[in-house]
Amino acid sequence: MIKAADLPDTIPVFPLPGALLLPRARLPLHIFEPRYLAMLDDTLKTGHRLIGMIQPREVPGGERKLHSIGCAGRLTAFSETEDGRYMITLSGASRFRVTKEVSGFTPYLRAEVNWDGFDRDLGGTEADLRFQRKPFLDLLARYFAAQGLSTDWESLKEAEDELLINSLSMLCPFDPEDKQALLEAPSLTTRRETLVTLIEFAMRSGSGEEMMQ
Repeated sequence: MIKAADLPDTIPVFPLPGALLLPRARLPLHIFEPRYLAMLDDTLKTGHRLIGMIQPREVPGGERKLHSIGCAGRLTAFSETEDGRYMITLSGASRFRVTKEVSGFTPYLRAEVNWDGFDRDLGGTEADLRFQRKPFLDLLARYFAAQGLSTDWESLKEAEDELLINSLSMLCPFDPEDKQALLEAPSLTTRRETLVTLIEFAMRSGSGEEMMQ
């Protein structure tokens, strides 16, 4: 596990709409653009092997900026295809706050970042003491049916609270701004409450299902 003292002041950032990484979760990515292949090569040369996943956001005039908060993942697995592309896995290390975008020197984005306020990300697995699993899974089953999604329900029933809530936050087809809200949730309980709200909203607007109380 990475320590706070090992966190760098500047990291490469990968702005990918809808791609959410959370601490202690894993995100598989397919890297093929030349600038991100260069980013990967440079990251492999560092001791920390961190890449920051962050959501781009639209601002008036059509300009694209970055959200202020992202999550850095440590490169823990990669394989190269015959045509020079990579399949990689990032393991969520800690959220960060962008303090300044660094321009020049590289074809990909870099940012100066601050890790303050995200101490719990570097700790052990979080628990959600108010989590009621059965009503949550019942709601989830209705949502998956309405969305035409499938999953391994036995694995979901047995998964730890954090793994279950974070995996669903990452995988459910929410809008980028909704993904950002899940990322910025200060605790696992808050993230679960946000997740339930998003599912309920999708159910109400999409199929008229009764919401979970």
